Amino acid sequence: MAKALIGYMNSDLRTPARLVAENDRLRSRVHELEALVLRLTEENDKLTAAQAVSMLDLENASMQEMQPA
Repeated sequence: MAKALIGYMNSDLRTPARLVAENDRLRSRVHELEALVLRLTEENDKLTAAQAVSMLDLENASMQEMQPA
């Protein structure tokens, strides 16, 4: 049984190191992308709030123009 298990294991010692390096690189990239998503979400929220304020200001200005003098 032990011979079967040893034969089943990959004997190439470079593969685990290569996979570890690739996993580290991918984890780093995922972290970068998550940070980018967070930054863009915050920026989008700020722009949405600014647009809402702008629309309210325009609405208030047009309502005041419609008031009788």
